[in-house]
Amino acid sequence: MTYFMSLLLFGLVLGLVAVASNPSPYFAALGLVVVAGLGCGVLMGHGGSFLSLVLFLIYLGGMLVVFAYSAALAAEPYPESLGSWPVVVLMGAYLSGVGLVSSLFWGGWYESSWLPVEELGEFCMLRGDVAGVAMMYSFGGAMLVVSAWVLLLTLFVVLELTRGLGRGTLRAV
Repeated sequence: MTYFMSLLLFGLVLGLVAVASNPSPYFAALGLVVVAGLGCGVLMGHGGSFLSLVLFLIYLGGMLVVFAYSAALAAEPYPESLGSWPVVVLMGAYLSGVGLVSSLFWGGWYESSWLPVEELGEFCMLRGDVAGVAMMYSFGGAMLVVSAWVLLLTLFVVLELTRGLGRGTLRAV
């Protein structure tokens, strides 16, 4: 299990570096989907299977909208791919920065601290993520409504910004 979690975390870091170093929105949106999948795998490995499923479905729905807008606004005939020279140089710089920062904290990581939520209690009757979802809906209902209104406002702002000069959202920039 430790090797699998290490592989997921390593893929998560590589995906984040690929998103940060890629100038083309096509490949960056694809990298974000991969990062979302790996992040949800990390959550599932720590015992949050329901939370990871909900986050993955919601995040993929949002990424579908972002990818549609980025594909409509970025009309590049030859986008930069992950194998082009400037992207490879940026990825190398970012990975060396991540390696330098992780070497500062290398002595504090232990494999025994990677426990799922259910193993922390002695006789757990509930899964940790199900109790957390119930608490989010009971105590965090007002924040959930505020978050929905903020997302609706953000949608209108994005639609207004991409409208252009009355030609609609599908236009060449």
